[in-house]
Amino acid sequence: MENKIPVGISACLLGREVRHDGGHKHSRYCTEVLARHFEFHAVCPELESGMGVPRPAIHLREFGTEVRLIESKGERDFSAPMEQFIAGALPRLGHLRGYILMAKSPSCGMERIKVHNQAGRVIRRDGRGLFAAALMQAYPSMPVEEEGRLNDDQLKENFIERVFVYDDWLRNVAAELTPKALIDFHTRHKFQLLAHNEKIYRQLGPLLADLKAQPLEALADTYIRGFMTAMTRLVSRGSHVNAMQHLAGYLKDGMPAEDRKMLGEQIEAYHRGELPLIVPMTLLRMAQRREPIAYLSIQDYLSPYPEELGLRNRV
Repeated sequence: MENKIPVGISACLLGREVRHDGGHKHSRYCTEVLARHFEFHAVCPELESGMGVPRPAIHLREFGTEVRLIESKGERDFSAPMEQFIAGALPRLGHLRGYILMAKSPSCGMERIKVHNQAGRVIRRDGRGLFAAALMQAYPSMPVEEEGRLNDDQLKENFIERVFVYDDWLRNVAAELTPKALIDFHTRHKFQLLAHNEKIYRQLGPLLADLKAQPLEALADTYIRGFMTAMTRLVSRGSHVNAMQHLAGYLKDGMPAEDRKMLGEQIEAYHRGELPLIVPMTLLRMAQRREPIAYLSIQDYLSPYPEELGLRNRV
């Protein structure tokens, strides 16, 4: 596949033997499925900060208000080389459209990382790996997920959808910011935004009503932060039904009565959990192709990612 989307990933997830014990955590879903669409950029913060393989296991240890990276069975402090690596690496990651991290890692873990006290005893489990924390702070709109969470169908679909949206933003808006590019992006993602978070959907529309109210760069930054925050909310069946009914409203005049009835029945069957989303969505796409409506033809909600991924096929 040409023009793959650049996505960062913890190197061990690609099968590279870079973990502290010389092993790996190969994710076949990443290398055999997502690699068809994503061009992975592998990083191992611990190896690349000079720790070597094999190396001592490390953990997060709290010293007052500071969290440091300490050898788990000793006193060696690896915080400085890690911070030096992070400072050099982060500026090179701005082109990425997403990032897949290794869970439970004191460098790459996104959440629920053990934090120890100065004596090495676990005092809480709400930490974040040093590299992961810096990455998410530097690029707050970038989709970030842990590999293990991709085993959950909803979380997997949500992450992949966000990657494709963020790719659109970086290619078609951020690359050459203009008022038209910003409005066009909002227009083609309206139904996605509506499905994910109706409250933010109703906030972002008025934000774009007066593009001269503030500098365009500041407005665009506020917009995409709000947009990507909205996209992190998982879409419920009810929200999908709401979005599909809005779409169907545009199509009803061009649909025979029998087709309208069937579409309504399939949407309700999906709402009851009897059908996967792909069924009513396919009917909507077919209706749009028979009687094309320009406004709907550009809606990414109808096809937010490659269909071969099968993310809308589950009941």
